[in-house]
Amino acid sequence: MSQQTTTFPLEFELTPSETARTRAARETILSDPGFGKHFTDHMVTIDWTIEDGWHSARVTPYGPLQLDPASSVLHYGQEIFEGMKAYRHADGSIWTFRPDKNAERLQRSARRLALPELPVADFIESIRQMVAVDGDWVPSAPETSLYLRPFMIANESFLGVRAAHKVGYYVIASPAGAYFTDGVAPVSIWLSTEYSRAGRGGTGAAKCGGNYAASLLPQQEAYDNGCAQVLFLDGETGTHIDELGGMNVFFVHGTDTLVTPRLTGTILEGVTRDSIMQLARDRGMTVVERDVTVDEWRDGVASGEITEVFACGTAAVVTPIAQLKGVGFTIGDAAAPAGEITMALRQELTDIQYGRLPDRHGWLMRLDETSAETSAEAATGSEANA
Repeated sequence: MSQQTTTFPLEFELTPSETARTRAARETILSDPGFGKHFTDHMVTIDWTIEDGWHSARVTPYGPLQLDPASSVLHYGQEIFEGMKAYRHADGSIWTFRPDKNAERLQRSARRLALPELPVADFIESIRQMVAVDGDWVPSAPETSLYLRPFMIANESFLGVRAAHKVGYYVIASPAGAYFTDGVAPVSIWLSTEYSRAGRGGTGAAKCGGNYAASLLPQQEAYDNGCAQVLFLDGETGTHIDELGGMNVFFVHGTDTLVTPRLTGTILEGVTRDSIMQLARDRGMTVVERDVTVDEWRDGVASGEITEVFACGTAAVVTPIAQLKGVGFTIGDAAAPAGEITMALRQELTDIQYGRLPDRHGWLMRLDETSAETSAEAATGSEANA
């Protein structure tokens, strides 16, 4: 798939919205934004064609997409996306967290779905452009953020089964309230034994809509059994733990070891997952990536070897898991409190994201500056910006 005809970096053209919400209307929304319910006044669009590569980068008023009924995405699901956040620090500045990792994962997803790979620099610039025009939408209340949703779809009008020759990349943004409004609460999760999230050689490692569509029926089964999330086993043997519907899972052994399922091609390589592993190593913990079975979970909880279990992802950051339920069994106690290590890791990660702790790994990137050079310097992790 040719993408060599584009000259980078792209330049963005801005068309301001003539119907942007007033400050009062915006503040009303930000006082109780929920998650994914309200959207900012603008969006980013970049076009790609097989002849011209990436071009026509622009920021326009938020609004409906015009898609031909024959658009490839509607028939063959050629689509990928990312999820990330913009955080307002105490001094009013706006930052994001490890955007290069999201950009690289989008490229890997694009490769798997036969879509063109957007250069990392243009991905990051698209996020900057969104915040430049809609930065007032980044809330300042504790645990709130502006959720950023970059996505890519095949929008060629063609019903033949092949990779599309015309693609659109977009970024939309939605203010997000605190995930746990009454404090972080441990959840019960449901083990799906009838359904798999992904199979060997499939799209499990890509962040594409089809993976999430496949999780919706078992997720409903989880709700029907009083659980907040569904847990999937590997599709090949049906014995190894993969991940939740949209989160990676971790097991704390004793006080010094953190275990998580290894990446096999069926598990999404989470940015939060990678960050949690680094913070655990920083604490002197041993971090192990390997196969984990339900039997090991059951036996480990019974013996006291497994002391805590939690899930992690962009939206909730870290969610303590109190209990695993399945047909005819339960592991753990629904009334169990959140684990000490779980909560400490969550607190440390969110403190870094919101600028309350030094960014010693250079994970933060400032978005509300016009100078990319200044922003790069600000993202080096100096305590002055923490």
